[in-house]
Amino acid sequence: MKIDYLLLLLLFLASCAPKDSPKSNERFVVSAADKVLQDSIISEHLENGAWQHGLYSKEWQSEIDKGLEKDSTIAYLWQQKAMPLFKQGKYELGMRYLDKAVKFDTNNEWQEYRAFMKCIFSKTYKDAILDFEACKVKSGNSYVMDHSYDFYIALSKIMLNEYTEAEQLLTNEIARQLKAQGEEWIHHLDLFYLGIAKYELGKYNEAIEVFERAIKLDPNFSELYYYKAECMAHLGEREEGKKVLAEARRLGKEGSSVSEDNSIYERYPYQIRWELWE
Repeated sequence: MKIDYLLLLLLFLASCAPKDSPKSNERFVVSAADKVLQDSIISEHLENGAWQHGLYSKEWQSEIDKGLEKDSTIAYLWQQKAMPLFKQGKYELGMRYLDKAVKFDTNNEWQEYRAFMKCIFSKTYKDAILDFEACKVKSGNSYVMDHSYDFYIALSKIMLNEYTEAEQLLTNEIARQLKAQGEEWIHHLDLFYLGIAKYELGKYNEAIEVFERAIKLDPNFSELYYYKAECMAHLGEREEGKKVLAEARRLGKEGSSVSEDNSIYERYPYQIRWELWE
């Protein structure tokens, strides 16, 4: 009788679990009928609601809240609620809502977005790596915000001083791009951060070679010249390095720095604050 009672209790507790609480490794499922209703809520409270107001306005948040009151399982609304908070530097609050977007994600798209936000915005690099590794299990070394998952994992490892692992990841990523599309299609930021990893490892000649490859792809990227000059200084090429540093400063003062879309909100790793230079 005791065993039967425990079994009934477990079955009862399982039946009481909220339907909107998927396990971390499960995909949240929405029925076709619920999808139609959710689309109408998105149309009313996002497209014709929040989007009709300023990104940082109270109306943006209140319209989304109205939609979530009708259905709290709409991942897109949670993501749109979180996004402006990150751009205001309210990372802890924004992540609370972005976690909800991942929880109710039906297409496995918001975990990669959360991983990106952890890497570039909130700068919680270990957590970013965990998210990206989980995304790789689901869809391989895919892309988010114009870069591969391995790029962001390597970037996170650089910021955790794990330079050797970052160097290997970026070496492999660049080799993949080279084989698939050729040298001219390699992203200059992949080369930049490979150069940074080599610079931090004291491989100054190798770093210079990588920076020069990147300069051919983006000759106005000021940080390439700056860290090339740093490498030259370490190699005793101080006079020539001063000329390269002067070019870096000129370009930086002209605003030629990291040109990623989100660099207007967040400074990217190893990006120079040229406005502070006299």
